[in-house]
Amino acid sequence: MKIIKLNSKTTLNIKNILGFLKRKVTPFGTSAKVDCPKEYLGKTVYLVITND
Repeated sequence: MKIIKLNSKTTLNIKNILGFLKRKVTPFGTSAKVDCPKEYLGKTVYLVITND
């Protein structure tokens, strides 16, 4: 798996969204996962990482 460099930003502006999900990242083998409803299978999603 390649390492992706994150660009630090303080704001995010997104238009025309249906909503957003707040989930906890959980371990999955040697990686991690975020659960979301299966109605979003096949959709493009954005995971926003915060300091919280």
